[in-house]
Amino acid sequence: MRVVLWGAILVIAYRGVMAIVLNETPASSNGAASAPASPVPQFPATVGEAFAMQFGQVYLNFSPAAATTRARQLAAFIPANVAAVNPQFGWNGAGTSRLQSEQVAGIDVRTAQTAVVTLLAMVNGHLMELGVPLYASGGGIVVSGEPAVLPAPPAATPPDTQQTSSDPVAQSALSSQLPAFFQAYARGDQATLNRYLAPGVSLSGLGGAVSFGSISSITVPPGGATRDITVTVNWVFPGQVRGSMTQIAATYDMSVIDQQSGRWYVKEIRAATQPMGTQ
Repeated sequence: MRVVLWGAILVIAYRGVMAIVLNETPASSNGAASAPASPVPQFPATVGEAFAMQFGQVYLNFSPAAATTRARQLAAFIPANVAAVNPQFGWNGAGTSRLQSEQVAGIDVRTAQTAVVTLLAMVNGHLMELGVPLYASGGGIVVSGEPAVLPAPPAATPPDTQQTSSDPVAQSALSSQLPAFFQAYARGDQATLNRYLAPGVSLSGLGGAVSFGSISSITVPPGGATRDITVTVNWVFPGQVRGSMTQIAATYDMSVIDQQSGRWYVKEIRAATQPMGTQ
């Protein structure tokens, strides 16, 4: 019995020493799984973007006649202690500003409580960006500092693209067939439209928002029975006085298929990506 007892003591001591050396953690005695870690709070990006949009509509519109109303509206977006001493939030009370349009250009989340929402805005006829700093805590949100006026994104220069050659035979055929398609497409005339669509294709059309004027250009690259073409259409706005019709040009990339020896059918119509001057 003494031998058994000493043997058990030595085994227990050996396992304890090894657990210390290997940094082992003893298993839970009741077998229950450890409690999951609390979720890390995240900045409420969607609410923050909407909040910044609403703030921008107040902040970027001002005039002396509406100063009192503007201050009251700004109070819903800025800290109360700031509104008490700076009710116009940086505006000196002179001049006017008018916001024509704005959109969220992006959000830069700095921490779980801070972020900057960038608005792309048209103000007094000029395009600009506005960086709106936000602070969020406990379900609340506030504009934490005066916004930063930033330059609008610069205009990019598309790469030069060589002029694409056109198949004169297919171009001639499509030039005579596509006007009827675009007339039906403008009206949203489904019965007529279906006669120009490839099997299995469905298009709803424009529902009379515009009417067809003319095709100003069409490019049909050489190829087989299926071609990817580019078409520029002149749309006419409804309700115009004869002799002074308002037109606007729109360019489309289209996929067409020749199924009846020169009779082309539309598979797809979409906005063109061709740079100007390369159609």
